[in-house]
Amino acid sequence: MNDREKLMLAIASRMLTYPTETLYEEKEAVIAAAKETGAALEKAAAALFCLPLSEIQSLYVSTFDLQEKNGLYLTYHEFGDSPKRGAAFIKLQKMINEAGFERNDGELADYIPMLFEFLAVSEPSRETERLCKRLAYAVQRIAGHLSEESLYMPVFSVLMEQIFEQPSKEEIEALEQQREKADLENLPYPIMY
Repeated sequence: MNDREKLMLAIASRMLTYPTETLYEEKEAVIAAAKETGAALEKAAAALFCLPLSEIQSLYVSTFDLQEKNGLYLTYHEFGDSPKRGAAFIKLQKMINEAGFERNDGELADYIPMLFEFLAVSEPSRETERLCKRLAYAVQRIAGHLSEESLYMPVFSVLMEQIFEQPSKEEIEALEQQREKADLENLPYPIMY
């Protein structure tokens, strides 16, 4: 991964993190950094950050928190509600800790924006290559569920066009088969409180 791609991942990380007052104060720096990477990411950052903070927060919640298929947690996209998700999460956390990367935002180890930042500062290795493949699948899956009008769609498009390798049809089918859906059927007995 070259320096431009690492910068793009760092910018995407900022744009896809929940917008706080601190992040909003950094918006000019994010837009300036995006300008160095090319028109598509700069345009996406400028469009997003032209909104007031409260609107960006509302947009973020409605896009990622309230839409299950757009969630920003890698292991959910890979495994759904499978028990395998826990084991994958632990392995991911171990890899991040062994690399010496410190998470300071209180997010889980499979939070996609944090993983972008991790890749942006990590040295290439077998583990980071595998993580890139895993993220490519999740990014493509999220992009497939976003509307074309979404202010976040250009970020995902740039990531798939310029950073991540498109997963093959066979890889997508294999990953979709291992995903488990939540068991939402009625219980066979009433719950009494």
